[in-house]
Amino acid sequence: MIRSLLLSATILLGLSSFTQANTTKLKTMDNTDSRHPHTLVATFGTGCFWCTEAIFQELEGVVKVTSGYSGGHVANPTYKEVCAGTTGHAECLNIEYDPKKISFDELLEVFWQTHDPTTLNRQENDVGTQYRSVVFYHNHEQKEITEKYVKELNKSGAWKDPIVTTLEPFVKFYPAEAYHQDYYLNNGEQPYCHFVIRPKVEKFEKVFKGKLKKK
Repeated sequence: MIRSLLLSATILLGLSSFTQANTTKLKTMDNTDSRHPHTLVATFGTGCFWCTEAIFQELEGVVKVTSGYSGGHVANPTYKEVCAGTTGHAECLNIEYDPKKISFDELLEVFWQTHDPTTLNRQENDVGTQYRSVVFYHNHEQKEITEKYVKELNKSGAWKDPIVTTLEPFVKFYPAEAYHQDYYLNNGEQPYCHFVIRPKVEKFEKVFKGKLKKK
């Protein structure tokens, strides 16, 4: 993991001119909160949304993170239906962010480093298409930047296996049930949060301490 963190950080510097040229062109097709008309949206699937919601919430420039479902063929799916793997949806995060404070490529850097993008339809013990690694791109620029990252990361050997992250056009996002929102913040002492999520959050805070919101 540490090796991949260092490699992808190096690649980020090499891609900076590419992403800077595109950042000003990014236009989102979907704002999650009309109170923030100047924000943009990124939609990522990294496996169980409980594990990564808390991580993205800590980033400076991230205005709102909503856990939910995207990429399927059933309207208004429930958590039970998505977990059954029959709706085509992925558990994902809708991340509303201020592009003046954090860029899409910086969000991608966190995306790559907080889950395993080389395991097809699986994150650790969670197995199924609902746990696939996926970027739901909102426009051509997001698609182009993500494709560039996949190419460069595979070339770098950051992981021993090739990246299997899918790129899917964003169509519709369905917020998950209320008890899923702010899950780690509201349930931090539960065994799953304490033993599974907390170590990931603490590792993230060490690696990305310069990008965190001031507490």
